[in-house]
Amino acid sequence: MNIQMKWYYRLGFLLLLFIVIYVFIKLQALWVPILEIIVKLLIPFTIAAFITYLLHPIVEGLHARGLHRGISILIIYILFFGGAGFAFYKGVPALIHQLRDLAENAPLFATQYKQMVNNIMDQTSTWPAGIHERIEDGINDIEKWLDNVLAGAMTFLMDIINSILTIAVIPFIAFYMLKDFDVMKKTAWYLTPRQWRQPGTRFLHDVDKSLGSYIRGQLLVCLVIGVLSSVFFWIAGLKYSLLLGAIVGITNVIPYFGPIIGAIPAVIIAATMSVKMVLISLAIVFSLQFLEGNILSPLIVGKSLHMHPLMIMFALLAGGEIGGILGLILAVPVLVVLRAAFVHAKDHIILERKKDEPT
Repeated sequence: MNIQMKWYYRLGFLLLLFIVIYVFIKLQALWVPILEIIVKLLIPFTIAAFITYLLHPIVEGLHARGLHRGISILIIYILFFGGAGFAFYKGVPALIHQLRDLAENAPLFATQYKQMVNNIMDQTSTWPAGIHERIEDGINDIEKWLDNVLAGAMTFLMDIINSILTIAVIPFIAFYMLKDFDVMKKTAWYLTPRQWRQPGTRFLHDVDKSLGSYIRGQLLVCLVIGVLSSVFFWIAGLKYSLLLGAIVGITNVIPYFGPIIGAIPAVIIAATMSVKMVLISLAIVFSLQFLEGNILSPLIVGKSLHMHPLMIMFALLAGGEIGGILGLILAVPVLVVLRAAFVHAKDHIILERKKDEPT
């Protein structure tokens, strides 16, 4: 077959592919509802698989020390799900109460900010009028953004409560995944085509080596920072200490930019109280970030990523542009997977070229 015929076949294949995609999009009214049902069914299994991924090394560590696997799983279950259940039982109602109170007081906070801005405008009356208008428009935009965020957070928490049955099933799914982890590995091994087994195993091992310890350590660090933030905010007398501490803990998962994002809500709330409270809240956030950067992360997470900070910053900027806050959170894990995929693809191409070379 000559080169011209190969190009005809390739163009024909691309044309056929575009037609199939076009028909597939036109029929989305048929497959979208089915896809939504499948996604809802897969959500508890996905969460359970993630929990299994986090807990499996601990179970294996206890099992290697002589404990029966079932007893090891039971101990981890009591500690993990017992603590998570207690935190859910006590924390979610308190978070909902603070969110509702914050939503009700949002207009009052906006009024206080406007009064502050008016005082500033009186002191800066010689400034151009356009600057004053931009400041006032900015406050109105912040008020609208805060209302949307609070409404979205309330909806999210209520969705969690409404999905209580799905949440209740997750521990049982995770239990059987932990119990039959080796069986699932063997099943995945035999279902994988033979030529992909060894490369796939090496790829997953490389991803787990860097990503696994990073995720487990980062989640533990975020939990510690979130709890300490809530406690110190409460001791300092800052309103909505539990909610603000949870925000600081969640955003701490974002390298470099997380502390800044987490400090913004605390500063906004503190500014409605006093300048002293603003300074105290900033001191708490950045003192905890110093603790995290110099003690907790090196001790718990270590240098598991082995990537240059510039690569991480580039991934964070790209993730923020693509997916907002969620993109920032997922940027580093996705970068780790892509790096491993690139390295293995390069090794595979080099190996194939060596096979094709004449001996």
